[in-house]
This record gives sequence, C-alpha cells and structure tokens, in this order.
Amino acid sequence: MFDWKWDFTFEILPRLGWATLNTLIAAGGGYAIAIVLGLALALAQRSPYRALTLVVREAVEFIRSTPLVLQIFFVFYVGPQFGIRLSPWTSGMIAIGLHYSAYLSEVYRGGIESVPKGQWEACRSLSMSTSDTYFRIIIPQALPPALAGMGNYLVGIFKDTPMLSVIGVAELMHAANAIGSEHYRFLEPYTLVGIIFLAISLPSAGLIRTFEAWVRKRLGMS
Repeated sequence: MFDWKWDFTFEILPRLGWATLNTLIAAGGGYAIAIVLGLALALAQRSPYRALTLVVREAVEFIRSTPLVLQIFFVFYVGPQFGIRLSPWTSGMIAIGLHYSAYLSEVYRGGIESVPKGQWEACRSLSMSTSDTYFRIIIPQALPPALAGMGNYLVGIFKDTPMLSVIGVAELMHAANAIGSEHYRFLEPYTLVGIIFLAISLPSAGLIRTFEAWVRKRLGMS
C-alpha cells in the first residue's frame, strides 16, 4: 500500500540536498579529468610511434571493456599496495575520469578524423608544427562534431556517480541508503533520488543540445 510521509520527506530534503552537491562535484571533477586525459589518449593514438599507438589503443580497449565499479575498487583498494593512498573522493573522481577518458578519446578521434584532409595538407604546406596543427587548426574544427558525444558522456557520468557509494563517498545513493537504514523507510529517499537525477539529467541534455547548436552557428556549420 502506498504510504508516503510528507513530514519525513521534508525532514530528509536538506540531507539529500548536500548529497546532491557532492554528486555534482564528483561528476564535475571526474568529467574534467576525462576531458583532458581523453584528448591526450586520442592524440597518442595518432602518434607516429607505432609502439605507443598500440599500447594506448590496447589500454583504451581494456578500460572500456571492464566495469567502472571494478576500476573504482582497484584505485581505492589496490592503490595502497603500491604506496598510492587516496581518499574515497579522490579515488572516485580518478576512477570516473579514467573510465570515461577512454570513451571520450574515441569521441575526440572521430571528430579529428572528420576534419577534411585538405586542412592537414594546408598545414604541412605552411610548415606548421604538429602542436600548432592540432591546437590551432584541427582541434577547433573537430570539437563541434564531438560535442554531442561529449555531452552524452557528461550525463552518463552523473548517472554513474552512485557507484562511488561502494567506497563510502557521500553522494546521493549513499545518503539515501543511510537514511533508509536509519529510519527503516526507503520509499521516500529512493524516490527523491530518482526525481533529483531526472531533474538534473533532462535539463542538462537540453542545454547540451542548445550549446552544440550555438557553437555550430558561431562557426557557420549549421
């Protein structure tokens, strides 16, 4: 029988509010790592050094083929055996960043490969360095086609943050589980968590599409 308690709902809202902030911080930190590391992995796969290219490609495939929760456990529990002791927060953000950097590297790679070959040939004819070619000519043109994929993974990271609860990070699901265990009521906290995720994910997806359209318009691509 449906038994929703409004007084209990208002009582737990502040606690879930702080957990929401923690979730957004974890997602934002992980995404920042993924953006930078993903670009580095994408460029490394286009390196003239075949050995480096093969190693990076295999590493990307390995990361994409293993569960995020396993990588979280590995960073947090296995790291100390090698002298790397990190807090749950830091471990979680690094694991999320590492996991999604593998996916973003493929998004970057697709964007880079979409740039017309004539752009590369023009850079070579002007004797531009590799770094100038990438960061002044190629990457600015590769980003607009990649924005949709990058935005999707941002929403994906946000929805994957509940996995951080397995190492004690006080995000939304961790808070909901704690509230439910303390009060022996799970209906309200779990329902509110679902509503909060929905309330953040749907507007975020819309903003990403709007930003993508704005960038394309600014660059004369639409």
